[in-house]
Amino acid sequence: MTVSCLNGGGIKIDNVVFVIDCGMYVSPDTVKAQTEGNIVMGISAAIKGGIIFENGTCQQSNYHDYPILRMNEMPKVEVYIMENIDAPGGVGEPGLPPVAPALGNAIFMATGIRLRNLPIDIISIEK
Repeated sequence: MTVSCLNGGGIKIDNVVFVIDCGMYVSPDTVKAQTEGNIVMGISAAIKGGIIFENGTCQQSNYHDYPILRMNEMPKVEVYIMENIDAPGGVGEPGLPPVAPALGNAIFMATGIRLRNLPIDIISIEK
């Protein structure tokens, strides 16, 4: 993942390059689509906020009140699938957990700032 610093502060997520090793697979398009979805959800969770619980009840009921990246906010995404004959490992969610740490590392490489809390406010980051 790479980010760039914007004039006046903030950062822009430029691109995400993702390699997945899911073992043997049948449909590469499905693997790529699932991984792209994981990237969307991972970035959304990292920069848009999270689920809020009050008195044991979730305050978000669906996507109308849970922010997800819009198409115009998406970085360029490249997904590569490792070829092997290992047993199938599945592609359900393995692409989501590494997204926030990758974003944190990209921000550190671009700014020298090490962020350790989510959500990341990409608008107020300054180099």
